[in-house]
Amino acid sequence: MAKRAPRSRSFMAEPEPPPRPCDQPGCPLPGEYRAPADRRRLNDYKWFCLEHVRAYNAAWDYYKGFGPAEIEHEIRSDTGWQRPTWPLGRLGGRIDPSLLRDPLGLFTYATNADMHRPSRNETPPELRAALDVMGLTWPTDQPVLKARYKDLAKQFHPDANGGNRDAEEKLKDINRAYSLLRKRLQERISTPEAASAAAG
Repeated sequence: MAKRAPRSRSFMAEPEPPPRPCDQPGCPLPGEYRAPADRRRLNDYKWFCLEHVRAYNAAWDYYKGFGPAEIEHEIRSDTGWQRPTWPLGRLGGRIDPSLLRDPLGLFTYATNADMHRPSRNETPPELRAALDVMGLTWPTDQPVLKARYKDLAKQFHPDANGGNRDAEEKLKDINRAYSLLRKRLQERISTPEAASAAAG
């Protein structure tokens, strides 16, 4: 079977358009790089050669001719992507946190902070046993602690209990608890926060 002769094309490729000239007056190079023509027409472009687009961009000042109030308005508008903004909860009233999915408890913390934030009056874990021995609650102070210690020492002193070993062991526990609590209260008083609270 004979090969079919190649068919000649009946059309010619369109010639490429001539290069766009550089918009810098007197420049013979092609304008291959675009830059905004004006801040009010950011989608209209000027075309420059590499050298002149660099010079144009270096001299570009979007805020040129703006006053301080206009610049502030533009910056504030840009922070919200040129969309209107308002404080959370201004429209539609206060947001109910129970309607939001909040796996980390962020909204709960903000609205119910006392449940999550440690309280100044919360009993330190290392003092709980000592407070139980003394029969006191936190917070306490030096005069209350001292008065309570005197009462317990009289109650459990071996001389008052006929040399009872259980009373003696109890008194040892009371002495250790008193020593720990007294030391903690002295540290608390010596801190700058406690001093300012006492002054206030």
